[in-house]
Amino acid sequence: MEKTEKTRYSDSELQEFKELILEKLKSSREELQSLTSSLSNPNSNGTEDTSGAYKTLEDGSATLEKEQINQLAARQKKFIDNLEAALVRIENKTYGICRETGKLIQKERLRAVPHATLSMEAKLKQG
Repeated sequence: MEKTEKTRYSDSELQEFKELILEKLKSSREELQSLTSSLSNPNSNGTEDTSGAYKTLEDGSATLEKEQINQLAARQKKFIDNLEAALVRIENKTYGICRETGKLIQKERLRAVPHATLSMEAKLKQG
């Protein structure tokens, strides 16, 4: 008896991934919300110090912190976009198929990186 290689995940498997992605989306959106709210009120630490030198130092670190938060927020937004794209692939039943090899991406990889579009094989080839 010939074993046919699966070309796509079953609807129940896709549903399992969908739930995982929706869960990640929820927490990612909450994290993004928290990052953006910390950007909109930067002086929440309440250190009203009169010392000029300390103030300058604080401004510098506040700017650096703001840049880091901006980068984190941008990364979070990209992650959310990738997860939303993965949901579309689930609807199209193309989820979990490597865009390079056309083979199924391993479940373990998808559980770790639910928005993956490359199998490890293809990713390693990219170098």
